Amino acid sequence: MLRTTVLAVTYTSMAMLSGLSQAESPLSSTIADDARVWIVSPTDQAKVSSPVTIVFGSSNLNIAPAGDNQANSGHHHLLVDMDKLPALDMPLPASDQVIHFGKGQTETTIELSSGSHSLQLLLGNYAHVPHSRPVMSEKITIVVE
Repeated sequence: MLRTTVLAVTYTSMAMLSGLSQAESPLSSTIADDARVWIVSPTDQAKVSSPVTIVFGSSNLNIAPAGDNQANSGHHHLLVDMDKLPALDMPLPASDQVIHFGKGQTETTIELSSGSHSLQLLLGNYAHVPHSRPVMSEKITIVVE
């Protein structure tokens, strides 16, 4: 936990010192203006059972594993039940609410409790940092029965 805090302060401080905007950091990357991601399934307001299979869609970018610093690329992070976006100028934290797909996966199956849940994709670059223009899907809501 302490190490994460130190990194957060370091990246934020470096961004401030270099004059980068809030959504940029020394590790941020550019991405095509028309790059986008979305959740193919389930659809918004779908009633599903757990475990839930979630399929990710993307266009005008390359899905690449974490650590692979290719131009116009990134990998998915699934945000589950997040009321507020994580910091967009530093590596995304791994948690039950921010699920990393650093091997370049384009679908997953997860266990969710009964009830309403929100899902959103956020693309991260080779270092798990959102791009200087964050690429994220619309937030959808599903109901697990």
